[in-house]
Amino acid sequence: MSSYPRIVLRRGKEQSLQRLHPWVFSGAVAQLPDNIEEGDIVSVYSSDGKLIGVGDYQVGSITVRILEWGDAVIDGQFFATRLKEAYRVRRALGLIRHDNNAFRLVHGEGDFLPGLVVDIYGDTAVLQAHSPGMHFFRDTIAQSLVDLNDAGIKNVYYKSETTLPYKAHLDPQNEYIIGDYSTNIAMENGLKFHVDWLKGQKTGFFVDQRDNRSLLESYSRGRKVLNMFCYTGGFSVYALRGGAELVHSVDSSAKAVTLTEANVKLNFPDDTRHRAFAEDAFKYIGSIDNDAYDLIILDPPAFAKHRSALKNALIGYRKLNAKAFERIAPGGILFTFSCSQAVSREQFRLAVFSAAAQSRRRVRILHQLTQPADHPVNIYHPEGEYLKGLILYVE
Repeated sequence: MSSYPRIVLRRGKEQSLQRLHPWVFSGAVAQLPDNIEEGDIVSVYSSDGKLIGVGDYQVGSITVRILEWGDAVIDGQFFATRLKEAYRVRRALGLIRHDNNAFRLVHGEGDFLPGLVVDIYGDTAVLQAHSPGMHFFRDTIAQSLVDLNDAGIKNVYYKSETTLPYKAHLDPQNEYIIGDYSTNIAMENGLKFHVDWLKGQKTGFFVDQRDNRSLLESYSRGRKVLNMFCYTGGFSVYALRGGAELVHSVDSSAKAVTLTEANVKLNFPDDTRHRAFAEDAFKYIGSIDNDAYDLIILDPPAFAKHRSALKNALIGYRKLNAKAFERIAPGGILFTFSCSQAVSREQFRLAVFSAAAQSRRRVRILHQLTQPADHPVNIYHPEGEYLKGLILYVE
């Protein structure tokens, strides 16, 4: 049996763990071992002395993230096994192809590696830790990534400066653990994208919208498309390939607009159908003529990163969608999303419903969207489902 420090739970607080939910909350803990430090591997025991599982410790509301139920040794072999399984799943999903080398390899709890995110862009893996335990195992994880058979990973970039709990005082540095910069061009469904994992948001690209971008492509022919909060222009590039009459991309960040223009040029050089604007989204959509666009994409950043911001987030979603319903041409199609984990699917749908009712227009739901299969949700951890979207037909 492994000899990790023991954490003992209060009586009755093991019930969620018995249902295989992988988090131990601070209020469930009766006894902490002496001299325990952030990131330490610990064994979790019920109040009657039964071993529940092994995980990594941190200070905060989530005290332990369970890595394995029962007894286990958390070492290089553990990570190698989990990463091989994650890669096998992505291969089974058909994501590893000559025309697609951008995908999520590890999605935290959904791949039974809570606190870890790994996105693949060609021969570079971008590793992101959300817990001190994963931070301390970063070198081991990086080596396991380059050792993956047939994956072709040569470079591992660590990007966790903004994702680790600041109270842990870990001082993470964004840096290459293995390899170095080679190229930042990745391919998604035959389209090329510059991915800025050095300074861009998240890991540099929103791979979670891949399937929804493909769906947008199928609706784009002959339409006038407005891509709000365009970031690197993923939806815009797909709309152009889908045969859109024109595509306008809007983002408040001038850097994002520059990246969008670069990605359009990478795939459609000298294409005059596209224009990009560095403007505030609410201001832009409020200033356009009615009927100027008959396909609008609303994919804003998370309005609520914590539950304390939920009320204001729902107001923001309602106001934004109300503007779109007011401006979109008759027969228009609205793609609208929320990536806020704190906002439930029902709450988001109610906010959009309220916006539609305010417009007094007839609206049909054509599709209800979520994150793709390489962002799996652990069935025992429903919190892993964060992306929700609707495709609406507006008369």
